[in-house]
Amino acid sequence: MSAPSKPPRRSQAWFGRDGKQGFYYRSWLKGLGLPHEMFDGRPVIGICNTWSELTPCNSSFRELAEHVKRGVYEAGGFPLEFPVMSLGETQMRPTAMLFRNLASMDVEESIRANPIDGVVLLMGCDKTTPALLMGAASVDLPAIGVSGGPSLSGNWRGQPVGSGTGVIEMSEMVRAGTLSQAEFTEAEACMQRSKGSCMTMGTASTMACMVEALGMSLPENAAIPAVDSRRFRLAHLSGRRIVEMVREDLRMSKVLTRRAFANAIRANAAIGGSTNAVIHLLAIAGRLGVELTLEDWDAIGSRLPCLVNLKPSGQYLMEDFFYAGGLPAVLREIAPHLDLEAKTVNGRTLGENIGEAPCWNRDVIRPLDAPLRPEAGIAVLRGNLAPDGAVVKPSAASPHLLRHRGRAVVFEDIDDFKARIDDEALDIDEHSIMVLKHCGPRGYPGMAEVGNMPLPPKLLRRGITDLVRISDARMSGTAYGTVVLHVSPEAAAGGPLALVREGDVIELDVPGRRLHLDVTDAELARRRAEWTPPPAPARGWSKLYVDHVQQAHLGADLDFLVGGSGDTVAGDSH
Repeated sequence: MSAPSKPPRRSQAWFGRDGKQGFYYRSWLKGLGLPHEMFDGRPVIGICNTWSELTPCNSSFRELAEHVKRGVYEAGGFPLEFPVMSLGETQMRPTAMLFRNLASMDVEESIRANPIDGVVLLMGCDKTTPALLMGAASVDLPAIGVSGGPSLSGNWRGQPVGSGTGVIEMSEMVRAGTLSQAEFTEAEACMQRSKGSCMTMGTASTMACMVEALGMSLPENAAIPAVDSRRFRLAHLSGRRIVEMVREDLRMSKVLTRRAFANAIRANAAIGGSTNAVIHLLAIAGRLGVELTLEDWDAIGSRLPCLVNLKPSGQYLMEDFFYAGGLPAVLREIAPHLDLEAKTVNGRTLGENIGEAPCWNRDVIRPLDAPLRPEAGIAVLRGNLAPDGAVVKPSAASPHLLRHRGRAVVFEDIDDFKARIDDEALDIDEHSIMVLKHCGPRGYPGMAEVGNMPLPPKLLRRGITDLVRISDARMSGTAYGTVVLHVSPEAAAGGPLALVREGDVIELDVPGRRLHLDVTDAELARRRAEWTPPPAPARGWSKLYVDHVQQAHLGADLDFLVGGSGDTVAGDSH
């Protein structure tokens, strides 16, 4: 019996036509110098590129794309590179997160509207990674991720300096008067000294690890430095592999299953990954209809240890992580906790990919029985202050503050915080709990990374380096401290956080998973009756975003984007 015939390539709906439309589709591309044979039914591979000079982390992507093309051509495919919106956390205001969903729409519609059979996703700076995965997942074609890689380790005056983490540390020293502004400026070029994303275990590196743990990239994708020739080799191999994936019809939905997300949650604990991964994975799962909730983060991964000794939880940087064995070595170490049968884009199972993964430095990647931090996954808190949940990263927190009861020092919004935090008369001490409102998805459109509020200089001068901080905001993955984030519902949506007042007593109990505002229900009801919502944006993307964004515990996606639409072009009457 003959094998069943495969359906024609999606791209042949464009290039396989006779008549006027076929002429149009082929002729304009032939203007690039392409021979007619390129339209003969071979897989057309889109290279989705987030290169931009305004996104320095992604500044190597022009060269990276050329290596992908080599692999595509080598495997008999037809590569076509296209740009999409690039999200650079270092430059964009108010926050790149405001535009994650917009960029995902750009990716989705660019893929669906064009003659593409499979796609290679070039992503680096932290919001580009979830945006590209979300957009591609909504179309559900064969796709493979290629991260740009971290920059080389920073070094200032003979000491390692980590992206973001070093900035936070040194800026606090300036505010405390122990580091001069001139020294602070000198350190700028010493920190970010090559192309690539943050070389700490910030959100960019975390999300690169998530791509690999989800099975959406080739092994070693997460940690190869951006300027290492092995990054270009991986791009070449990814270009070769995507052609094979199209021939196998290995779509994203076949890789991004619930077991893949569970593996990623466990991996995030083991690497001491960013809290931002919570929101991003929830959003990606939502595009595919995979059942994933905030509770899964606690149930699946919160009791696992942190094995990776990287800033901000430890002492090393991503370059050291790569030399030590990278994510494959970590996954092999936690293999007893993983679903090793999960499928990956290289056609092998996760277990097959990591079965022989070596570890070359046990101080950088600790063994499972001698971890850097025990039970270091993301903890999900609930209580009358966060009915729909809040998150905290224990591996970045001060152990003595994981159980704490204190008086609230309240900042109504980010402007109030900036206006008062340096005031020597601010009524705050080491027992206080800092509370920041109106910085959630709707309140500070995009949910900026302001949750790790800098401490008052008068406490820094006393050697106090951490306080409990609570907000509906996010925190950079490069940051650290006892910081409770993503309080849901947010203040701008009328959540209980909006009702907290100066002097209220708050109880944090991370082991007990509790976040409680010690105010009676009757008093909260009285305050709610007096509360008025903040004004909403009047126009543009910000208005569309605020009108439709979901709360943090649902992934902060737009409500009308949840669930994919497939690869069919609506209204195609040609």
